[in-house]
Amino acid sequence: MRNLNNVPKIISESKSIGNAIDFKWTKKKINQLLDPLEGNEELENILLQINHKGSVGLTAALLEWVYWRFTGYSHSVNDTQKRIEALWCSINNREQTNPLLFDTDLKVSASGSVNGALWIALMNVRMIDVRYRKGSYFLQHELVGLVLLARHITPKKKKFDNWFNQVITELVHSHPCPYRNDELDETDEAVYDSSHEPVICREFFFDSEFKYSVEASENAIHNFIDNLDIKANPFLNFSRKAS
Repeated sequence: MRNLNNVPKIISESKSIGNAIDFKWTKKKINQLLDPLEGNEELENILLQINHKGSVGLTAALLEWVYWRFTGYSHSVNDTQKRIEALWCSINNREQTNPLLFDTDLKVSASGSVNGALWIALMNVRMIDVRYRKGSYFLQHELVGLVLLARHITPKKKKFDNWFNQVITELVHSHPCPYRNDELDETDEAVYDSSHEPVICREFFFDSEFKYSVEASENAIHNFIDNLDIKANPFLNFSRKAS
């Protein structure tokens, strides 16, 4: 899985590609996705159990669900692909990626089932990226909305649920969060250094034959990066020296 040109099998099985845009996109649903923490405490508590690099890997995988769902429906997916590439690169070395800036003036609304859903997805990813770069201890909170959105737009939700539950179970074991959320300073001033955490790769999420190990993940993510067109992606900056 050296690039994003190949559709993951589970996403194909979920009927996400080319399927009619027939999910509900009402004001109520938009508001639920924009303010997702209330009523989703169980999901939030699960996400709090994984560390930062595991969370960013999950972010990239969830954004890929969104990317394939809207391929052919919006030109924005081309930009989305570059953001997914940058997320994987940031797991390897976030210093060699640029911030995933998106609609900083909040001028675009969440209306429209395609562009609105993409707007919410990319805004969620933007906030996750901000917290990851900052070293915020509250990074995982930002994933709730992205999980809910990816599930909502997926035609065969049981396929998504089975995938997500399996991935979360594996993440809790391979990339556990090293701190307790209830002991944190709510001012969000403290900085967590995730550079020591083991990397995670795309295969972890989408290749059923992949056997996780730190070495296997490092090899896979380096192969992925080696196959990128770095100059074509504005979110990558490999001119920076690795820290």
